[in-house]
Amino acid sequence: MSPHILILGGTTEARRLAAALAARPGLRVTTSLAGRVTRPGELVGEVRTGGFGGAEGLAAWLRTHRVDALIDATHPFAARITANALRAAADTGTPLVVLRRPGWQPGPNDRWYDVGSLTEAAEALPALGRRVFLSTGRLGLAAFAHLTELAFVVRSVEPPEPPLPPDLHVVLDRGPFDRVAETELLRAHRIDVLVTKDSGGEATAPKLAAARELGLPVVVVRRPEPPSGLPLAGDVAGVLEWLDTRGL
Repeated sequence: MSPHILILGGTTEARRLAAALAARPGLRVTTSLAGRVTRPGELVGEVRTGGFGGAEGLAAWLRTHRVDALIDATHPFAARITANALRAAADTGTPLVVLRRPGWQPGPNDRWYDVGSLTEAAEALPALGRRVFLSTGRLGLAAFAHLTELAFVVRSVEPPEPPLPPDLHVVLDRGPFDRVAETELLRAHRIDVLVTKDSGGEATAPKLAAARELGLPVVVVRRPEPPSGLPLAGDVAGVLEWLDTRGL
């Protein structure tokens, strides 16, 4: 029976990893998507959609489908999924590695404000500007709903979920984006301040370069720390190397 690899996906790296693994002869590759986006990017290999029902449900799936290795390639802010993956892997004895692209680092000319949550980001905004570009995704915008004196531009792949700020303009788009387009977007909407999560990666980083070029402050929400002792890989190559050491 072919070795079976389960990827907890939804990121650019997950798609790249699925394609790399599908090119290896004799491997069965399944990517699991949470189902929050109705039009996900194209994936190579088998795809399943929807939650597992917590750590217990994931463990049952690993056993039933005879999974030989589990790769958590979810968003760096998907802390609950990572915790469930760790528990399920431990319960079933399934090797686990977490693929986490490195976080962003500020440069000499950046004006970054480090915060621990969307709530803290909302608290910081009134002192930084009136027109806000929110690039934190479509979930969690309730944290900004009470800021009635501010105007928001929100970008997400699909429409954001309420409750939402009253003065809101939605831009539906999917990355990657380039610096020129990001600069034009910020200028067109007369943005005073950018809010983003530290998701890392290249696909959405140009907005940071655009903010730097325009001298705008950036409120950066820190990513949660992964559980201690968890095997980590910073890129697809690191995951492939990890699999190689296990004969997969």
